Amino acid sequence: MPTNFLHTPIDYLNGVGPARAKLLKAELGISTYGDLANLFPNRYIDKTKYYKINELVPDSAHVQIVGKVTHIKTMGDGRSSRLVATFIDSTGSMELVWFKGQKYFKDNLKLNVPYVIYGKVSKYGSKYNIAHPDVELLKEHRSRQQSAMTPIYPSTEQLTKRNVTNKMMVRMMQQLFSEVHNSFTETLSEQIRSQHQLVDKNTAMYNAHFPKSAALLQQSIYRLKFEELFFIQMELLLQNRIRKTRIKGYAFEKVGERFNDFYSNHLPFELTGAQKRVVKEIRADMGTGAHMNRLLQGDVGSGKTIVAVLTCLLAIDNGFQACIMAPTEILAQQHYQGVSELLEKTGLKVSLLTGSVKTKARRVIHSDLEDGTLNILIGTHALIEDKVVFKNLGVAIVDEQHRFGVAQRAKLWKKNDLPPHVLVMTATPIPRTLAMSLYGDLDISVIDELPPGRKEIKTVHRYDKNRLAVFSFLKEEITKGRQIYLVYPLIEESETLDYKDLMDGYESVVREFPTPQYQVSIVHGRMKPEDKDYEMERFVKGETQIMVATTVIEVGVNVPNASVMVIESAERFGLSQLHQLRGRVGRGADQSFCILMTSYKLSTEAKTRVETMVATTDGFEIAEVDLKLRGPGDMMGTRQSGVLALRVADIVKDNDILAVARETAKELLQKDATLALPENTSIKKVLQFLQSKKGLWKYIS
Repeated sequence: MPTNFLHTPIDYLNGVGPARAKLLKAELGISTYGDLANLFPNRYIDKTKYYKINELVPDSAHVQIVGKVTHIKTMGDGRSSRLVATFIDSTGSMELVWFKGQKYFKDNLKLNVPYVIYGKVSKYGSKYNIAHPDVELLKEHRSRQQSAMTPIYPSTEQLTKRNVTNKMMVRMMQQLFSEVHNSFTETLSEQIRSQHQLVDKNTAMYNAHFPKSAALLQQSIYRLKFEELFFIQMELLLQNRIRKTRIKGYAFEKVGERFNDFYSNHLPFELTGAQKRVVKEIRADMGTGAHMNRLLQGDVGSGKTIVAVLTCLLAIDNGFQACIMAPTEILAQQHYQGVSELLEKTGLKVSLLTGSVKTKARRVIHSDLEDGTLNILIGTHALIEDKVVFKNLGVAIVDEQHRFGVAQRAKLWKKNDLPPHVLVMTATPIPRTLAMSLYGDLDISVIDELPPGRKEIKTVHRYDKNRLAVFSFLKEEITKGRQIYLVYPLIEESETLDYKDLMDGYESVVREFPTPQYQVSIVHGRMKPEDKDYEMERFVKGETQIMVATTVIEVGVNVPNASVMVIESAERFGLSQLHQLRGRVGRGADQSFCILMTSYKLSTEAKTRVETMVATTDGFEIAEVDLKLRGPGDMMGTRQSGVLALRVADIVKDNDILAVARETAKELLQKDATLALPENTSIKKVLQFLQSKKGLWKYIS
């Protein structure tokens, strides 16, 4: 059989045809035989057992019964019309009911001929019935390819409407495997299969669809998951190795005067052990002459900015410039203010470039950048415009990388002859399993300590009925000289409703905290930028004690004196957003608090989110729970990496398999870096196919 057999268009499969092929492509992305073979079942139903009618119980699970249809009639009129068939076996009778497709079943059901029916049992009065059962002639049922368990395939509303049922999907799959036979190429080496006791590819593929036993199904699914995760890790590890061995970077060989002077004389506080470790990792990376591509993970308030500044100073000491790119103007301004304050006494020049910078100021920045008098440029995506030309860019620091597109990042890498070293920072803690798949080609550094003097934020959950007690607590804190955030949710679909919530909340706060004793700021998305900035500035200066806001304060506000965060309707926020909001307090030395206000009606998921927030302030622990609740695609905002488009494995549930697959890939590349050994030929071929469109294979020969 030709090797490209699995590339055969699905139109040619017996029972499909052009119209159904078009539907399968639109709904499930199935274009070829191979695509169909890789559509794995969601679950399996054991159809080895046959029930008798007298064994049925109300609301039991799905059952399978052998019997005959003795009578068919249409009952009711119009919308209440239904087709009812009397179905009997040797122990009794029951009813089969159809509300849709009545004509088809009325015309095609044969009386007094043995059928096998399958469906969920209900009881109406004294009579058992099954609505819309699967119906199959007994002789066809016996002649079919039988397995211990029936696969249930993914479906969509359109497929159901067009009568592409699960039964039809099973038939298509049976037809496919009758044509395909054993044409799946083995992708793993004999040594890896033996080491991990993996079944061969053909056995795995067949039993994933038509399991001969529960044990064989388990072995087959494990093999397919391992294979999928193994090749993802191979790609990521190869990219990492290529970058380190083939892509040159600038060698920052010395730790010079600027770095040492700042570290000894201008550092505002002692670095934590975690910060020192991360700076050493970055120094080692940038000193080799290989290109650095490092991810820096650190919770809100963990001190990533100081690490970024020290990284910039390493570049400056070696005759290079540095840039920091942030996804929003607010975040860029925050970085600019923080970096400018830290470097105020060093004589270094730092500038801010965003969309709102006026033309005259831009010209000065462009000029200073080209002649090298500008040492550090901080800004938004305005940094990647063609007219922004650096004299000698040595390091690019990107904050919250997942909010930039691939093309945007690539433009920044081309700002010098050799690509600048790259440090990616994120305050969104990424669970290890997800980091291995999203950023497995990056080296990862983690700041897992908070700066000294920071007290852990106390988080409590209060119901709406406790509001007066909460207000009383807020007054006590204000008396101590503290400031308060009061945040309302903003969900795009119901902006009007959310605005009403915010204004109602603001009015009740103003009533409870009247002037002149109290001053209240309000900030929301409908305000003019200058009004928003004015209100924020008042709060930063301490002129107002309470800021009522939407989530615009999630990033970009740093007020050490603000020690209480009240989050209204906390059940409407995601876990990572709750954690980011909580990170707005706890910036000073005082004890800080986060109060989660909710209604009594909480879904199971909302309850889990609230309980998690109360139980821990560890961002990585929170991220693990968030990953389990939301899944990797949602958590990162988009399945933008492509790496997470998994067919059979699950990043969350299969993290043990992922760890084994990564370790196996590492061991393999240590022994055979270019996959030149004959036993690794199959692995090399798969990687050549996967990487043919990425231009990476030229480095592996």
